[in-house]
Amino acid sequence: MREYCVGVIGALGAVGGQMREILADSSINIGKVKMFERPELEGETAEFDGDEITCEVATPETLSECDVAAMSAGSAASEKLAPMAADAGCVVVDNSSQWRLDPEVPLVVPEVNPEDLEWHEGIVANPNCSTIQMVVALKPIHDHYDISRIVVSTYQAVSGSGVDAIEELKKQTEDIVNGKKPKAEVYPHQIAFNALPHIDVFRDNGYTKEEMKMVHETHKIVSEDIEVSPTAVRIPVYRSHAESVNVQTKSPIDPEEVRELLSNSPGVVVQDDPENDVYPLCTEAEGKNEVFVGRIRRDPTVENGLNFWVVSDNLRKGAALNTVQIAETMVERDLV
Repeated sequence: MREYCVGVIGALGAVGGQMREILADSSINIGKVKMFERPELEGETAEFDGDEITCEVATPETLSECDVAAMSAGSAASEKLAPMAADAGCVVVDNSSQWRLDPEVPLVVPEVNPEDLEWHEGIVANPNCSTIQMVVALKPIHDHYDISRIVVSTYQAVSGSGVDAIEELKKQTEDIVNGKKPKAEVYPHQIAFNALPHIDVFRDNGYTKEEMKMVHETHKIVSEDIEVSPTAVRIPVYRSHAESVNVQTKSPIDPEEVRELLSNSPGVVVQDDPENDVYPLCTEAEGKNEVFVGRIRRDPTVENGLNFWVVSDNLRKGAALNTVQIAETMVERDLV
């Protein structure tokens, strides 16, 4: 069996740490692993499957040893490093927004559109975290009923903004509990005990960049024929995003049949017994790989309408796990 050399670019970041953990348990037959970081972190070590691996700087020479690399180093780094890696013969699965809407780069969720990997040219893009969990839940519904419109409101954890945002939420909470005035530096307003309808920058159309990502990425992954109306909200939760999703379909839709479809779909766990307080929770999704769906119910105000609630760990399925699953799928299909 062929052994693969696998790299992690941005190995010491929050998502990079998740990538290392998930790769160690992946189906890829890893013969060698390489860790890459920015020059000031060269020589630092990153743990992988019980071993300490010294971080290197990504160059054409160091990247040429890798068959595939999982990358989470930000858009600016990806713009430079991803083509460099591809030219060196290393397939990059990139977690930044740099390549997501590039028409020559596949944007992939393996449970939804693995066939798009067939046309990659050395770079594959990982979608936005909020898009990933939504389209995993939408795929079986769309295949069976043909979705025409989606209205989605997201409730996103602060870890989506990085370590500084997590620390700010902790500090603000402590300050408020102790009667002190909280300081807001990561976000424009206090996030503790609050909800901010503002993720990323506002565009000329009144929507934020985060909201428009969901529109454009859903079109690229699932279908351009689906209308998407999004609102993205940041809430004081450390980890795991939640979404309220309303769909309209072209065919008559049945909630019980949807529960059955989702229960038999890869990567989905249905938690839908509200009378016994069973529904997806951010606290329960943390650290898990699945997309959890519940509160499945008919929307009586529109024809063929359905509401449901979706929760998933934004650092795992929303980032690191999906990246590794893309790499696993490429290995399985001999695309590396």
